[in-house]
Formats: sequence, structure tokens, C-alpha cells
Amino acid sequence: MEFIALGKTNLLVSRTAFGAMSLDCREIQALGDGAEEEVCTIVKAAYDSGINFFDVSHANPLCEKRLGIALNEIRQNVFLSTKSNAQTVSDLRQDLQDCLFNLGTDMLDLFFFDSLAIVPGKKTPDGLYNEAVRQKEKGVIRHIGFCTEEPELAVEASECGLYEVVQFPFNALTDEQSRKVVQSCMKNEVGFIASQPLCGGLVDNIPLAYGFFMQYENVVPVWGIHTMEQLRQIVYFNEHPPVIDERFNKELEKMRAFFN
Repeated sequence: MEFIALGKTNLLVSRTAFGAMSLDCREIQALGDGAEEEVCTIVKAAYDSGINFFDVSHANPLCEKRLGIALNEIRQNVFLSTKSNAQTVSDLRQDLQDCLFNLGTDMLDLFFFDSLAIVPGKKTPDGLYNEAVRQKEKGVIRHIGFCTEEPELAVEASECGLYEVVQFPFNALTDEQSRKVVQSCMKNEVGFIASQPLCGGLVDNIPLAYGFFMQYENVVPVWGIHTMEQLRQIVYFNEHPPVIDERFNKELEKMRAFFN
């Protein structure tokens, strides 16, 4: 497994990250009482393969709870991130309290403000960023990040000097504007986590998708994983990466042309 320093943080994370937002999917729910056991099996297999970075969101408390249970015995060996779209200080405090309870931990390695209309700052009237700093000083949060689907906000977060990591949709089908977000993060030594690495399921060619990310040394794709087969595919191409040659590039351009 390849590992990467996430921006200026001291987090050395696996280049293959585990996205836990689908741990309540139809396949898992169909297992009934066996759902939690299946999640534990998948998460344990991911950890055994070398994955040490797990990402979820408070928008789905059930996924937080299932991930927390699965990570219980290995929590000290992994990095854990979650997100909140709280817009007031009181809601942020409550979300953090609930996140810690759901995940069965007393500390978040990485906490993201998620899908807000502005980038919270030291002087913005909402007080959100300053509250996050207070929580960091208390040891509840280790690092503060910003998650958005708006490229302008992502660039702002990467340039303002307040955020250590940005999470933003990035994949083989995204445009030049999205690539500028990656470049801005690299320039400012801000960690970059790529959500939607398969463009919400549009891309089904895992080798092309994986090879695309190999061209960006500062990008950590977070793969939504909820079956053992998905995990096997991702781990396989981590161990047997595709060759980036003329044929690969032609296939990549062919796929882009099809969707565009």
C-alpha cells in the first residue's frame, strides 16, 4: 500500500481511502441482523490490506455507528474523518458530540465543514471556524478541513491558510476548473481528498479511474466501498497499477468523449 502525507498535517494516510457513506446500502440492509457483522468483515479486510484512512459523514449517523463498531479494536491504528453541515456554533457542538458517540471515539483525526454557502473564517459572524479551533485546542479535533462541491469555495479554502485539507469531487471526467482546485491545494500544501472518484457510478472502468489518480501525487481518492468485491477490485489495482502509456491515454480520452 502506498502512503502519502496529507498536506501539512502529520497524517500519513493510505493513498487508497475507505469511504463509508454506503454502509447502509441495500445489499447490507438486506442482511438484517447480520449487517453489522458484514460491515466489520469488510472494514477489517480493508485494514488488513493496508488501508488506514476511513471517511464518513454525520449526514448519515447509521454509517457512522457501523464504522465505529467496525473500527473499535483498531481505532488507534487508523485515521478517521467525518463532516458536519452545522451552521451555528450550538449545532456544531451537538454534531461533534454525536459524531464522537456514534463513532465510539474521543477524538477525530480530521473534521470537515461540509456543503456550506461560505468558507468559515476567523471573522465570519457564524463563529464556526473559531469554535472548531477551540475544539482542536481541547483535543476533540486534530485537523480542520473544508468539504464542498463548489470549485470557487474549494480554492478559497485552500488559499486562506486556515484549512489543512480540502475534500472536493474529482475524477477522470471532471473539468479544468476542478483540476485548478488540485493545483491550488498542491501550491498551498493543503491536503486534497477526492470524493466521487467514479463520478457517482458513471465510471465503471476501475483501471482507468485508478490510473487517472496515479497522475496526481497529492490526491487521495476516497472510494465508496460496501461489498467485498468492490474492496478486492480497489486493492488489486493498488497492488497492480495500470501502465500509463499512449494506449491508456487514448482509452481515457475515449471515455471522456463519450460522457462529454
